[in-house]
Amino acid sequence: MAIKTAPLTATQIKNAKTLDKELSLTDGGGLIMLVKPSGVKTWQLRYYKPGTSKRTTLTLGNYPALSLADARECREQMKGLLAKGIDPQSHKQLQIEADELRRGNTFQKVASDWYEMKKSQNLAPNTIKDIWRSLEKYVFPDLGNRPINELTARLFVTTLEPIKARGNLETLKRVLQRINEVMDFAANSGLIEVNTATNVRKAFPTPVRKHMPTIRPEQLPELMNAISIARIERQTRLLIEWQLLTVTRPVEAAEAQWAEINLSDKTWTIPAGRMKMRRDHIIPLSEQAMAVLEAMKPISAHREYVFPSYKNPLLPMNSQSANAALRRMGYQGILVSHGLRAIFSTAANEEGFEPDVIEAALAHVDANEVRRAYNRSNYIEKRIVLMRWWGEFVETAATGITLATGTRGIRGV
Repeated sequence: MAIKTAPLTATQIKNAKTLDKELSLTDGGGLIMLVKPSGVKTWQLRYYKPGTSKRTTLTLGNYPALSLADARECREQMKGLLAKGIDPQSHKQLQIEADELRRGNTFQKVASDWYEMKKSQNLAPNTIKDIWRSLEKYVFPDLGNRPINELTARLFVTTLEPIKARGNLETLKRVLQRINEVMDFAANSGLIEVNTATNVRKAFPTPVRKHMPTIRPEQLPELMNAISIARIERQTRLLIEWQLLTVTRPVEAAEAQWAEINLSDKTWTIPAGRMKMRRDHIIPLSEQAMAVLEAMKPISAHREYVFPSYKNPLLPMNSQSANAALRRMGYQGILVSHGLRAIFSTAANEEGFEPDVIEAALAHVDANEVRRAYNRSNYIEKRIVLMRWWGEFVETAATGITLATGTRGIRGV
């Protein structure tokens, strides 16, 4: 008959001492306390390795940090692993390595790995830069050095509260979207079990989408007059006219390159890398747009960019130059440079041009995925007519008349 070991008591453990050699106290089930002459008391578990007859020892921790009750709980956990054929020692080492891996994977480290993956996607360079800049500004100062597995919804909310307090809800929305992408990347990489930022958006109000400030087409003569007499650099004036005549976005207009323009065909092809819709965009150039290029030739024909920066001619003008000029002209809160596109859209729709042709001129992506997949026509011939009409519309507005024809209705294209 096997000898039954009497369980240890808290008093025995507390009073256990040895002077010359190590003392072993047995609690049963392989759990022992090793008492050293130095006074250190260590809990150990002796067991047979699964699948072998080899006896081994696993150190659980020191007393009193690990109490008798805690040591017994550890013993039962280890016995549970053994019942499944798992070696507790190997299991513990794997846990240590996993913890070290998680501690080394800070939010900034994981975000950096995600960002490298993000850069391989077909995104505009400015978008890529903005992504990292927003994380550097709003997230890394508070959470950058935190292990990714320690990040909670509460921590994310606390970090984003200052953005909400400033009323920058659109910025908050973008930053939170990027946080979620990083956390999803971590979860899919096996670094965390779940994305703890998934529902953080519910802690903040949804931003109300505001339309870009713009004006009606009949107010265009007033704008053209303001542009003509404004105390702004001639190149800035020409940039505003170029954006108006080509109905492009501010950054697309400011970064126009001579290599993208075919003077013979009178077209400007913006490469996919600079377009929001991620495909090449061909713009038929009206005579008025060609006149802007002629005016810029003496200034920049020998440069890369049509509208070079004043400070560094090797770079393009800042895309916000037009906005700054419009503010100085008294249009703050009334019109922004992006709103120039809306003037064109309103005028062309009211004139009766086909909506699809107008949307193609604006380089808008169809919201309907099926329709977008099958409708790949860029209506180039019809857009030549549209842009010719728009050039005349703008030129006529500069003389004080809104519509070149003076009539409305469906326009033949």
